[in-house]
Amino acid sequence: MPAVTVENPLTLPRVSAPADAVARPVLSVTTAPSGFEGEGFPVRRAFAGINYRHLDPFIMMDQMGEVEYAPGEPKGTPWHPHRGFETVTYIIDGTFDHQDSHGGGGTITNGDTQWMTAGSGLLHIEAPPESLVMSGGLFHGLQLWVNLPAKDKMMAPKYQDIRGGSVQLLTSPDGGALIRVIAGELDGHQGPGSTHTPITMIHATLAPGAEVTLPWREDFNGLAYVLAGRGSVGAERRPVHLGQAAVFGAGSSLTVRADEKQDSRTPDLEVVLLGGRPIREPMAHYGPFVMNTKDELMQAFEDFQKGRLGTVPAVHGMSSEGPGA
Repeated sequence: MPAVTVENPLTLPRVSAPADAVARPVLSVTTAPSGFEGEGFPVRRAFAGINYRHLDPFIMMDQMGEVEYAPGEPKGTPWHPHRGFETVTYIIDGTFDHQDSHGGGGTITNGDTQWMTAGSGLLHIEAPPESLVMSGGLFHGLQLWVNLPAKDKMMAPKYQDIRGGSVQLLTSPDGGALIRVIAGELDGHQGPGSTHTPITMIHATLAPGAEVTLPWREDFNGLAYVLAGRGSVGAERRPVHLGQAAVFGAGSSLTVRADEKQDSRTPDLEVVLLGGRPIREPMAHYGPFVMNTKDELMQAFEDFQKGRLGTVPAVHGMSSEGPGA
């Protein structure tokens, strides 16, 4: 169960699309392939197979887990570089420590989000704390990559630590949906995350049989990804389930509905809703770098290899040039 919840959603502000809103049709539904990241933690590649013109300004998203680790099993990532975009790590259940080569870092746990603007570049590591490695336990989260426009790609790196208790909580008119606005705005309600590229990021929980139709900015794209459970999207009720992503077409509202019957292990439909204003600039993406041109990518690799993106703290016993040098 997600950590950020309320006992009675009807105490929250209610949101719904106006009657004259134009419903966004569902253009496609794709199933995320499974794989492993970092030191071997399981992920689903949420946006695999989706044309980038439907994703812009989002680049990729991994669902990490949901997995129940045995003692000694929890894993993270080794030190790695980033340049040219933002990484958003949202922990639904579990704990992750993060640290960078600029001295930043901290711990994010149930319901927290770590928003890292890589900008001109840094080295970064994410790993479960030693206590979780020893004990094992539930781990479930997301990592989203958000592109930066050319004018911001070489800005100074920075962090936002968004605590679960600070997200904007809303509900549907009948209280059947709990809507967590992590970043951006929904119907005048502002989430805590500050973004360089205008986006909206929402985690919604729908009780069995519940339906919600949300107003959605017409200049944004629209995406839905199912974290758990099963339901349908769009006024046409296109079926979706765990690990599937839906792309919405043009319009001013989008609809999500939970099936009447859910799996016994998953009592509700859990879905992430994303929208953003497309940047519409050339994109050159390879590994941990997202730039506008191939030459800029080559420069990023050169800067990394020469230690210009920072150095791994000596306490970790790694070479000063970082991983992969």
